[in-house]
Amino acid sequence: MSLTAPSTRNLITDYYDVIASAVDQCGAVPGGPAGTPGFAPGFDLPELTPAVREYYAAATASWTQLGEYGGHNLQLLDLTANPGTQTTKTFASMVIVARAVEYVRRTGTRLCIFTPTSGNKGVALRDSVARAYAAGLVTPEQLSIVVLAPQSTRHKFRHDALAADPRSRQVNPLLRYTGSDPEGVKALGRAFVDEYAATMHDKHAVTLWYTLDLKNYLVADAARAAFEADVAPASAARPRWHAHAVSSAFGLLGYNLGRDVLEAAGRASPADRPGFLLVQHLGTPDMVLSLRHGSFERDNCPAYTLDEGVGAWTQDKDTHFPAVTDDPAEVLDPTFYTHRPMTSPAMNALIERHGGDGIVVSRRECAQRYPVARDWLANAGLELPADPERLREWSIVMALTGVCNAIDRGLVPAGHDIVVHGTGSYSNDFAVADADAEVSTVDDVVAAVWNKW
Repeated sequence: MSLTAPSTRNLITDYYDVIASAVDQCGAVPGGPAGTPGFAPGFDLPELTPAVREYYAAATASWTQLGEYGGHNLQLLDLTANPGTQTTKTFASMVIVARAVEYVRRTGTRLCIFTPTSGNKGVALRDSVARAYAAGLVTPEQLSIVVLAPQSTRHKFRHDALAADPRSRQVNPLLRYTGSDPEGVKALGRAFVDEYAATMHDKHAVTLWYTLDLKNYLVADAARAAFEADVAPASAARPRWHAHAVSSAFGLLGYNLGRDVLEAAGRASPADRPGFLLVQHLGTPDMVLSLRHGSFERDNCPAYTLDEGVGAWTQDKDTHFPAVTDDPAEVLDPTFYTHRPMTSPAMNALIERHGGDGIVVSRRECAQRYPVARDWLANAGLELPADPERLREWSIVMALTGVCNAIDRGLVPAGHDIVVHGTGSYSNDFAVADADAEVSTVDDVVAAVWNKW
């Protein structure tokens, strides 16, 4: 594949106005008052002083022309440049923490972010809090974070700046959930905040902010659309799909919000809004099932047969699912852990309106594509390890595999370009963080955090 030089922007500082407009466009408002389970600060962001710009400095993204595959022009939106996260979660996390900083500085409130996560969001929020400390925007006594993650994603958490400093580590604990269902972190986190928000506020003067709300993420991802409009605007004469490895598709919904903002301002035309290709794995193919069948029921997955000759499970009935896999229920990457996502109806409606499809990939298919994907990404300035066994985050490889499979299987209409959202890629070249406590109940969480302040 050929390559042109990438275009690079800071998706936050270069598009502060777009993020502000996205807040208005989606009707985002503050939550309940401090000390209530529904507390959320407003969406005001700090003024872009030198210190705030230093804080945002890692929020860069690049756009690269990858070349051509199967008659389709491929482009890469690389969202992995922050070395502290190497995922797209950087952007929303920085905006969330910036909102917290603005609220703390305006009100004098001691604020604690509480977030359940499959992994990458928690890593990025911790990185953002550490960056806020380093830039002198807040102190550990003013702003902290509790991250609750399943044990299945232990390998995704790096020994970061919060863990390295004893005082920061004390007030920013990493909790590992030991329950059998990784998605149980959401229910446990919600239950803790519901039960203890008032007590934490009254006893410790700490306001809890449970950040698992869609609009917290949409407003930052709206900047993706503004970046596209600046460097590679869509054209009705050359239709375009955006491909994204998804669990709940927050990133694509945020991009779509950005298109709403641009079209309302006359900076883009509704006639050239792209369609979407959802890429998932067999562990949670829920969005593809919902799109294709109107239901999350796994009965709609194709039946696989063990092929002794191949040494794997195979099927040839549904081109939207892997032709070959080592396990029909394979968890390719535990980042993608959401069942029955509440975002499916919205994505289904967008695809019905603007075009698109969904496809599920297997690890074996990703491994087959890996050498070519590695070469493509190297040309775009993104290095994958030579040995795929060293890869800890499969998002980009999943997306590229899904695109190539969809093209090979005739799922992408002729004449359509594809933008691949490079949302995550990192290998095993960092030390894994130790959890500060293992928890499975609300009482466990209380015991782990109660005396931190």
